[in-house]
Amino acid sequence: MNFSKSHLEQNNSGKGERFSRAGFILAAIGSSVGLGNMWKFPYITGENGGAAFFLLFIVCLLLIGLPVLLAELAIGRSGRGSAATAFIKAGGHKGWLAAGLLQVLTPFIILSFYVIIAGWTLQYAITSFSGSLFSNADFGGQFDSFIGGYMPIVWQFVSVLITGWIVAKGVSNGIEKFNKVLIPAMLVLLIILMIRAITLPGAGAGVSFFLNPDFSQLTTESALVALGHAFFSLSLGMGILVTYGSYVDKNQSLGAATVAVGAGDLIYAFIAGLIIFPTTFSFGIAPDQGPKLIFVALPAAFSAMPLGFLFGGLFFILLAIAALTSAVSLLEVPVKYFMERLSWSRNLAVWVISLAVFIVGLPSALSMGLVPEFNINGTNLFDWMDFMASNIMLPVGGLLVTIFAGYFWKTAAEASGLKSGWFKVWLFMLRYVAPILVLLVLLHTSGIIHF
Repeated sequence: MNFSKSHLEQNNSGKGERFSRAGFILAAIGSSVGLGNMWKFPYITGENGGAAFFLLFIVCLLLIGLPVLLAELAIGRSGRGSAATAFIKAGGHKGWLAAGLLQVLTPFIILSFYVIIAGWTLQYAITSFSGSLFSNADFGGQFDSFIGGYMPIVWQFVSVLITGWIVAKGVSNGIEKFNKVLIPAMLVLLIILMIRAITLPGAGAGVSFFLNPDFSQLTTESALVALGHAFFSLSLGMGILVTYGSYVDKNQSLGAATVAVGAGDLIYAFIAGLIIFPTTFSFGIAPDQGPKLIFVALPAAFSAMPLGFLFGGLFFILLAIAALTSAVSLLEVPVKYFMERLSWSRNLAVWVISLAVFIVGLPSALSMGLVPEFNINGTNLFDWMDFMASNIMLPVGGLLVTIFAGYFWKTAAEASGLKSGWFKVWLFMLRYVAPILVLLVLLHTSGIIHF
C-alpha cells in the first residue's frame, strides 16, 4: 500500500462533510451511550459494590477518560483524515500509520459482534410489547433457547441493514439527524423508566445501593474495572472520536465539547443505574448477575409489575436505540477509511463493509449454540472476539493515542485549543498518568498481572 504524503494529502474522500456544533456533540454522546452504559455498567456496578464503584468510575472518567477523549478529537480535527491516516496528517511520522490502522480494524471487529447484541434488543422489544416474552416464566431458558437458534442471525442482519442505511445517508443527513432525534428520545425513555422504577414498592433499597457508598466494598480489582469502563464507555481507542473529530468545525471549542460529551455519558449512566437497581431490588433480584442481568433478570421483574409488557418494551427499545447509535459510529470509521484509501463512494463503502461485518459476525452468532464447535480453547467465538477487542485492541489503541499526543505531537497545544494552564494539566495527564493506568488495565485484563 502506498501511503506517501502526497497520496494522503490528495485523497481526502468525504471532504466537506461536517457536523453542526450541536450535531457533533449529540453524535459523540450517541457513540458513547451504547450498551456499555445500559448493559455493562449496571452489572459491573452490581458486582463491585454499587455507589462506591460509581464514584470511582466518575473519578476515572474525569482524570483519564476526558483527557484522552480531547486528544482523539484534536488529532482527528488536526488531521482531517480517516482514523488510519489522522496521526500522519496531524504531523506524525509515517510509522504512526500502524496505530491508525489498528483504530480502523478494532471498530470493525467490535461491530461484527455488537450488531448481534443489537439484534437481541430488537427481538426482546417486540416480544415484550406483544406479551410473548412473558408467556413462559423460565426467562433463563427462553434466553438460552433464543441465542441458540436461527433468529439471532435474522436480527443481526436487520441491525446491519439499519446501521448501514443511516451511515449511507452521510454525516449531516444521516448520522447527525439520526442522533438529533434518537438521543433526546433516549433521554425521554430513560426518565419515564426511571420514574416507574423509583416508585416501585421496595425501590428505596436499590436507590440506596446505588447512591450510598460503602468504600469497604472496593478492591484493587474494582479500581481497574472502573478505569477500564470509564475509558471504554467514552468510545476511546477505537477510532470513532478521531473520525468524528475530522468532521468538527475549526471554530468549535474541543474543550467544551469534551466536557459536554463526558457529562452526557455520565448522566445516561446515572439514570440507567436508577432504572436497573430499584427494579431489581424491588423484585428481590440480585444485582450481580453479570451479562444476563438485562436479558434474564429484568424480564422477570417486568413480568411481575403492572403494565410490565409496556415498560419492558420501552426498556428494550431504549437498549436498541443505544446499541444502534453506537453501531452507526463504529461503522463510520472503516467507511471513512475506504472512502479515503480507495476513493469509493459512501454508498459503496457502506454496503461492502456492512456485508463484511455480517459475514465476519456469523461465526460469533453461530458459536452461541448452533455451532458450539466455533470456539477457541473452549471459549465460544463470540466471547473470544469480545475479549480480544475490548481487553487487548482497545487498550493498545488508547495507549498509542496517549503516547502520540503526549510525546510526539508537536502541534498539540494549538490543536487542542486549550489555554496555557489547562494545556499543561492536559499534557501532564497524557504523559504521566493516563498511559500508566491504561497499561495497568491492559496487563490486568489480558491476564498478565493479577491483584
